Amino acid sequence: MTELRKPRRKKWLRWLNIILVVYLLTGIAIYFFQDQLFLRPQKLSPGTKYAFTMPHRETDVQLDKEYSMNVVQFLSTPDSTKGVVLYFHGNMKNIGRYAEYAGLFTHNGYEVWMADYPGFGKSTGRLTEQKMYDYAEQLYLMAASRFKAGNIVIYGKSLGTGVAAWLAAKKSCEQLILETPYYSFHSLAAHYLPVYPVSKLIRLELPVYKYISIINAPVTIFHGTKDNVIPYNNAKKLKEGLKASDHFFTIENGAHNNLADFPVFRQKLDSLLTH
Repeated sequence: MTELRKPRRKKWLRWLNIILVVYLLTGIAIYFFQDQLFLRPQKLSPGTKYAFTMPHRETDVQLDKEYSMNVVQFLSTPDSTKGVVLYFHGNMKNIGRYAEYAGLFTHNGYEVWMADYPGFGKSTGRLTEQKMYDYAEQLYLMAASRFKAGNIVIYGKSLGTGVAAWLAAKKSCEQLILETPYYSFHSLAAHYLPVYPVSKLIRLELPVYKYISIINAPVTIFHGTKDNVIPYNNAKKLKEGLKASDHFFTIENGAHNNLADFPVFRQKLDSLLTH
């Protein structure tokens, strides 16, 4: 009997060692390739021309030798502009992917300013959480040179909700609007990597929940129940940090990238921008 147990024990230990090696190697790969895993930037050469049909201006802001921020400013449709929306986009490609959403705001009399994060589009430099915040603050300072704080709307979509929430906690604004946010980037990573210590492994933290609890401006959140990128239950935890006057709108059957297709979303957004 003892002789039979030894081969079984050896076989069990061999499989345990294989599992541990795979676990460690996968963890190492996640650490070194996390940007490719969670981010999908598309770089563009400086001379690339966007073929936007909407009236717009494009500018590059040189922050230092390594970092430059590419900004596209979509102009409001009405003759009189009442404010600006600072739009922080998601993790895919560059401004070109999100330009179509500018019309949600321009017809309400707002300009829409979109900036690419480092390594996205024509923006240069290595992406870090702090650099994302630095770019956001620089964009705000540009807007503040033309608009009063009461005419600046901060808007975040997906990845950009962490940046938008940070900026609204730091600077005065008319309101903060978040589309498909996460509780924190760490909590979102934990959803996909439940067996790994994401707080030690993943560099981006982006704790939306910390920021919204200290924002003085009105906060509005939109999230769909069928979001298969950022689970609805992850975003729903943000309700704990909202003020009584803030709003969390649930879009039934809304997915991650189609909320603008729902009339209820457009109606609520119009009501927030009409005053």
